[in-house]
Amino acid sequence: MKTFWNIEKNLTAIKEWQPNCWIQVTCPTDEDQQELEERFNIPDYFLSDISDTDERARYEYDDGWMLIILRIPYVKEIRSRTPYTTVPLGIIHKRDVTITVCYYETNMMIDFVSYQQKRGAGFTDYVDLTFRLFLSSAVWYLKRLKQISTLIERAKHNLDHNVNNESLIGLSRLQDSLTYFITSIRGNETLLQKLKFKLQVDELDADLIEDVNIEMSQARETTSIYSDILESTMDTYSSIINNNMNTTMRTLTSVTIILMFSTLVASLFGMNLVNGMEHSSYGFVIAIVISILVSGITWWILRFKRLL
Repeated sequence: MKTFWNIEKNLTAIKEWQPNCWIQVTCPTDEDQQELEERFNIPDYFLSDISDTDERARYEYDDGWMLIILRIPYVKEIRSRTPYTTVPLGIIHKRDVTITVCYYETNMMIDFVSYQQKRGAGFTDYVDLTFRLFLSSAVWYLKRLKQISTLIERAKHNLDHNVNNESLIGLSRLQDSLTYFITSIRGNETLLQKLKFKLQVDELDADLIEDVNIEMSQARETTSIYSDILESTMDTYSSIINNNMNTTMRTLTSVTIILMFSTLVASLFGMNLVNGMEHSSYGFVIAIVISILVSGITWWILRFKRLL
């Protein structure tokens, strides 16, 4: 889907391309890709690089075209191992052509357009657009991190009442999401530092870059804190599970020892040997009493040693 935006003074949709407008491409079809390549002569590998979900944050020049790939947060609608992940957003520019391409429909881009329309100031140039996308991505990382924090607290509350596999698996998935977040944020920070010297930055852009740096640093530090907390939580519950398992095994071992002595008494009196009670009518009762006494003494010893 392609949308043409007039970025002067206010962000308004237009029907067709005009010089210095912003072309927003979301979930492009094969026809969209072919049109972009044929109409604007964009290098074909630019779009294939953007479509790669594992593409790192970077910039590249080719035949006058500039490609900037930014990693932005994305929430998968379907159940998956990593509900929160990151996807590449491509910014393609050459003279009066500025195109953003994302192969996923994200809340960040929807909110970005809505916010800029409410702001009513538009963009001064493609550099301003680029750094505002950086700022929006940092803000959305913080929003997603708040959601992850809520999920962590919910899982910890469930585990406090009952240590179950579902909650532990949920924490493991969130740990994977935080790993994707911290890697992408660091990549974006490195890219931002490089672009400061590659793009034509004016005084207003410098102030915007400072804001982006602050938001990016906060997002990175918050991600690191949540990752450390989650790792500590997983270690704690792992220790609790091991401790519960050890307690269970110790109890079963103690019960086995108690039953072993009872079985030993029954085995001794059950052998075909002379034991003095072959013809006694109380032989069975005596064997039972001895078994109970031996089991009771064993139980008392185990309790005294705090093994039961």
